[in-house]
Amino acid sequence: MSADLHQQAEPGGVSSAQDGERAVLAVFHATSGAWADGDGAAFADRYAENATVILPGVHLRGRADIRKSMGDAFAGPLKGSKRVHTPQSIRFVAEDVAVVVTRSATVFAGEDTPPPGRWELATWTFARRDGRWLVETYHSCPAG
Repeated sequence: MSADLHQQAEPGGVSSAQDGERAVLAVFHATSGAWADGDGAAFADRYAENATVILPGVHLRGRADIRKSMGDAFAGPLKGSKRVHTPQSIRFVAEDVAVVVTRSATVFAGEDTPPPGRWELATWTFARRDGRWLVETYHSCPAG
């Protein structure tokens, strides 16, 4: 993954590409931590004010919608769960915009690993605003 990233990073070269990659991956760490803590507000804080989330049968519009939906889910069906992400690619389409593809899954309470059929492929768009990387769009579908 890193070799692709470095080849595609032009404005600041390899060092800035590595910094960008680390910063974007830190968002995954933060959202996964907030998910594991069941904290809908901390989870949504990593999303842009007007972010869009699309899942099978779900369309969330904006940080407030994401915060409410995830807060409800963490109190109900997602209680005690965690989210795992394996980045497949990170591509910077501009200095402050990255497109990330992950293989992701939810691990429910009492599980060590998710079953094979629960894995998803997800596309994320990140934008850096005021020095902070935020999720602008998220779309997920079954990995098949």
